[in-house]
Amino acid sequence: MAAGGENGPAAEPEAAAEPVEEPRSFKDLGVTDVLCEACDQLGWKVPTKIQVEAIPVALQGRDIIGLAETGSGKTGAFALPILQALLETPQRLFALVLTPTRELAFQISEQFEALGSSIGVHTTVIVGGIDAMSQSLALAKKPHVIIATPGRLVDHLENTKGFNLRALKYLVMDEADRILNMDFETEVDKILKVIPRDRKTFLFSATMTKKVQKLQRAALKNPVKCAVSSKYQTVEKLQQYYIFIPSKFKDSYLVHILNELAGNSFMIFCSTCNNTQRTALLLRNLGFTAIPLHGQMSQNKRLGALNKFKAKARSILLATDVASRGLDIPHVDVVINFDIPTHSKDYIHRVGRTARAGRSGKSITFVTQYDVELFQRIEHLIGKKLPAFPMQEEEVMMLTERVAEAQRLARMELREQGEKKRSRNDDDDTEEAIGVRNKVAGGKKKRRKA
Repeated sequence: MAAGGENGPAAEPEAAAEPVEEPRSFKDLGVTDVLCEACDQLGWKVPTKIQVEAIPVALQGRDIIGLAETGSGKTGAFALPILQALLETPQRLFALVLTPTRELAFQISEQFEALGSSIGVHTTVIVGGIDAMSQSLALAKKPHVIIATPGRLVDHLENTKGFNLRALKYLVMDEADRILNMDFETEVDKILKVIPRDRKTFLFSATMTKKVQKLQRAALKNPVKCAVSSKYQTVEKLQQYYIFIPSKFKDSYLVHILNELAGNSFMIFCSTCNNTQRTALLLRNLGFTAIPLHGQMSQNKRLGALNKFKAKARSILLATDVASRGLDIPHVDVVINFDIPTHSKDYIHRVGRTARAGRSGKSITFVTQYDVELFQRIEHLIGKKLPAFPMQEEEVMMLTERVAEAQRLARMELREQGEKKRSRNDDDDTEEAIGVRNKVAGGKKKRRKA
């Protein structure tokens, strides 16, 4: 990426001026009445710290680097200034938001639609895993805002006839550190080459890595830095615990905690798609309403799983790190790190799913004999020693027989799903319990005709 913009070498970004008095409302930040009403309808009463810092600067037409932790209200910080500018000069293909994951793209789109519903804003989501033809038709209608993952957008820029971004006024790169970590650098370069240099750019990132600094120099002009949290930290109202357990009893401890804290909503992080699926089946066999979310599910199934959890139709969401950042799931009470994250920074993003927007929450990390070093790294990163979660070991051991039977059923179901997948070449969310329980209960193989 070329360093420096057209104005010669890039200067260090200046910091946003310290607000003399904390603004009390979006109106105080300069947001127009119609958008203030939209915020009110969404239940956004008071702006978050990043919104207080970024919105006034963005409304002045400056480029922004926003450093903010997950759950800090970043989407509002860039969506409101863009919508306000769009109101002043209505134009199609006005803004492009680049995001690292499909889920985050859909979520940002929902917020744009909600904030812009009264002013008739049209958005289109352009991500992989969805039919490219229907996306081309949506682009032909020239939406106001495109929310995209870099790879699929480049596909359309290169192959969709008549589609270009030559009139673009705003570019947002959300979670820029992750976009670059996922090796989208080449795609981002291609996009920067075909959009106007005369535009406003907002770059948001949880961390300021060397790659992000390089991108800042290439893409932004005299940006203002809006930093809410410069060091890694977890939210104050989050109660963090660990449990030290023998690896072979992880499932039993998990079931015990879910029983102990029943009535809460849980997000459980596993390290692999397979373990996510296995644990979801195991919990279902024990009567819990659990639903998996991982990269091997089709896009529709992933969104379906997320919506069931959001609507509280399921109280337990099991996920890989695909889901650990940027997903706005407002009501998670407890985060469980069933498999400890191998990168300490992922710990911050995982536990950031709870204690959002000023509410309290709990996180519990399972530490087995193989995880001690990883756990010490996490404590070092967050700068605190975590307390042990109080457990009655005898009560956990009383569950082992029931859990062992559920494990056996889950293994059979996983095997059966694997066979079905091979024969049908379809990816199955385990939402229908796949026949095994019927067979165990002496049922007939009715589903074989499916």
